[in-house]
Amino acid sequence: MGPLAGIRIIEIEGLGPAPFAGMMFADMGAEVISITRKSAAVGKPVANTISERGKKSIAINLKDPRGIEAVLKLCESADALIEGFRPGVAERLGIGPDDCAARNPKMVYGRMTGWGQTGPMAHAAGHDINYISLSGALHAMGRDGDKPVPPLNLVGDFGGGGMFLAFGVVSAILEASRSGKGQVVDTSMVEGSAALMHMMYSFFNQNVWADKRGVNLLDTGAHFYETYETSDAKHISLGPIEPQFYHILKEKLELDDSFEPQMDSARWPELEEKLAAIIKTKTRDQWCELLEGTDACFAPILSMTEAPKHPHNVARNSFIEVNGEIQPGPAPKFSRTVPTVQAGAPRPGSHTDDILASLAGYDSDTLAALRADGVLT
Repeated sequence: MGPLAGIRIIEIEGLGPAPFAGMMFADMGAEVISITRKSAAVGKPVANTISERGKKSIAINLKDPRGIEAVLKLCESADALIEGFRPGVAERLGIGPDDCAARNPKMVYGRMTGWGQTGPMAHAAGHDINYISLSGALHAMGRDGDKPVPPLNLVGDFGGGGMFLAFGVVSAILEASRSGKGQVVDTSMVEGSAALMHMMYSFFNQNVWADKRGVNLLDTGAHFYETYETSDAKHISLGPIEPQFYHILKEKLELDDSFEPQMDSARWPELEEKLAAIIKTKTRDQWCELLEGTDACFAPILSMTEAPKHPHNVARNSFIEVNGEIQPGPAPKFSRTVPTVQAGAPRPGSHTDDILASLAGYDSDTLAALRADGVLT
């Protein structure tokens, strides 16, 4: 069992970051009850099966007061509820923070939005690409002279969103264990992605980072912190920032003294061009044979098909198989309370009766009546 065994989380089904936070909780051993809205559950396959692993699923019509009552009953024994509605939607449904606190004052209420619960943009639609635009993160990503390149939806939805939601909720649960009082955790992807930029803002404040992409130490500006194409049209990454590691790279590649001084940024474009020509002389596997496992700060750039098969990832069980699907395993690792994926994604609504009977006290006749009236599926 993982370190969060004994914790119960109610998750209102949504997209992206909140379900990811729910997956993190489930991976760590928490009981996560995902509430699928009835209208969305009928005939609907699970879109992101990995994010639903280890959870229990119940299907409730949140437009019916009896469905709302069922949710509030579940909150009575929950440590936290997480939701990703636009501001004000949960309140209009009757499952906002005040509604839930009236049933369970100790319960933590985790909110996940792009812009945050307040502010002039709070009610506007948006996606990851928009939120990381406002934080300054997207502007910094890309090559010199080219437009910004979105980093998938890793920085807003998941890094700046779901992970900060999970961290905030766990922090509030710990505090509630001492104070006996729950609170609202207002997670904004703008603020989360801004926090991820803390080092760049620090460098910027020290005048060692230009407010321009593709010219700095970590944004492909430096020839020694770059990706390169190999002779077989594959790619490798290099990152020997420290002088002693850069020295090892020079030795391995037999680079001449023209590659010094390392930190002369005016020469980085020229040296990148020279280094690219050298890397293009060998295949990716040949570069792996020469550099992998050394302190040259090297790695092959692996595809999603290749990554689970790499010996290092295999040795650490970094990827696992669940119901025939290869997927990233729980992270991080623990020495004693070892997290395990208990099950794959459940069929939407498959735990409705069991959960409402055991946690909300509904008997079989009540469940049958609610199902007949369309409150449950």
